[in-house]
Amino acid sequence: MEFRPKGRGRLPAPEKKDPVKNYITPGGLQRLKDELKFLLTRERPAVTQVVSWAAANGDRSENADYQYGKRRLRQIDSRIRFLNKRIDAALVVDPGAPRSGRAAAQIFFGATVRYATAAGAAREICIVGVDEVDLDRHHLSWRSPLARALMKAAEGDRVVLHAPGGKEQLDILEVRYETVDVKPFTEPPGAESSGPRPGG
Repeated sequence: MEFRPKGRGRLPAPEKKDPVKNYITPGGLQRLKDELKFLLTRERPAVTQVVSWAAANGDRSENADYQYGKRRLRQIDSRIRFLNKRIDAALVVDPGAPRSGRAAAQIFFGATVRYATAAGAAREICIVGVDEVDLDRHHLSWRSPLARALMKAAEGDRVVLHAPGGKEQLDILEVRYETVDVKPFTEPPGAESSGPRPGG
């Protein structure tokens, strides 16, 4: 029996929080779409073919091809769901689009920032989406501690980065906006769709 306090109806449903926006550059969104297309049109059909072939070979409980294929299908389906969610939540910001005033002078998503550390070392980073992080290219997520410390600052400003090792002062040397070169999606090595077909 459900207990209800006198004089009250059902408790109100908790308010749903707005999902965090998935800020992303046009190149980053294209990479997600290319991966999704690869999984849907090539990798998943290839793995499904392997599973069907393995299932026809008898006892599934001891069939390594079948067991691996089923596990791989679950991984692919999980990745497809993840990519669909990221693409649906995408809010595309083109850093190369013309901008003026505050939007051009201050650091926001898509900015390329050159700054100096307290030791005088000059560094440069580009602030991108969480799906576009590429440390080799110095592309950092807009949600990273460094990007958060830089946000809304402008050339000539000094900001404080709260890092695990303590506080560090950074001097902003330059802020610019340009098209971000995102590494395109490439078929991963060992993909089932690139290997020989069963029975082939």
